[in-house]
Amino acid sequence: MLLRQMLEMYDLLDTPQANGDAVASLLRERGADDVTVHTISTDRGSTDCVKIIIPGRTGKTVGGDSPTLGIVGRLGGIGARPGLIGQVSDGDGALAALTAALKLAEMHRNGDVLDGDVIIGTHVCPDAPTIPHEPVPFMDSPIDMATMNEQEVDERMDAVLSIDTTKGNRIINVNGFAISPTVLKGAILPVSNDMLDIMTRTTGRMPQVFALSQQDITPYGNDLYHLNSILQPATATSAPVIGVAITVEQIVAGCATGATHGTDVEETARFAVEVAKSFTAGHCSFYDKDEYQRLTSLYGGFERFQTLGNID
Repeated sequence: MLLRQMLEMYDLLDTPQANGDAVASLLRERGADDVTVHTISTDRGSTDCVKIIIPGRTGKTVGGDSPTLGIVGRLGGIGARPGLIGQVSDGDGALAALTAALKLAEMHRNGDVLDGDVIIGTHVCPDAPTIPHEPVPFMDSPIDMATMNEQEVDERMDAVLSIDTTKGNRIINVNGFAISPTVLKGAILPVSNDMLDIMTRTTGRMPQVFALSQQDITPYGNDLYHLNSILQPATATSAPVIGVAITVEQIVAGCATGATHGTDVEETARFAVEVAKSFTAGHCSFYDKDEYQRLTSLYGGFERFQTLGNID
């Protein structure tokens, strides 16, 4: 159970004074030695980009070769102050990722060391702007998507879980969380059976999968409709990416307050921790490598979908 970690992190984030240094201080206190905070300011405001590295027993940070998992908490902002008071729904991606980071830090300190490294990246902004979107408004961010990917996606990640609130749509409408098919270098691949097994184990329910369209995995900025930013990390890495969507039955705007469901966030964070245990030990995979090679040998590469395309 990660309820304590989730509640502690929520209390830290649900305030106008929320910032990356406060998050880093808590994580260092609980056992995370490698935490960096990078503040980026633009004409739309500022945000604190936070990166946490939890070293593995035989991870790359100690010269080993165990695989590294990336956990990205994707969002525009955790708050939309001064217009709205309190943490917004959009902040759940950061909350889940940082909850997982806090649990992994405590595990490491207590001697439950994973085989491989885990790198967690997100950002903390309590006063982000909003933008129009259908069917409900989106949260915007002080930084653009390219900068966000640069800060949160690390080349050392061998696979990535991208956690994002996904409540403002008609594609996936269940209370809890859902995963996407694996996305790799511009290709939408089959859903990982290993991820479905871990999801079933952590929730005790049948797994939920949300649909992707081809434009969902292309970069922002090409004037195509996107479900949301959940698969944007896939445009910035050659590693496989799975979206982990925190979902609800009814449409809820990303800028809505009072919409964080603690049990859903806890389940999502616990899922991420369980994937970290299995993936870094080599016990689960994001995709079938042989089938992917067969796919590309038949049809060529799909990397063009990681670019903005032929924009005039």
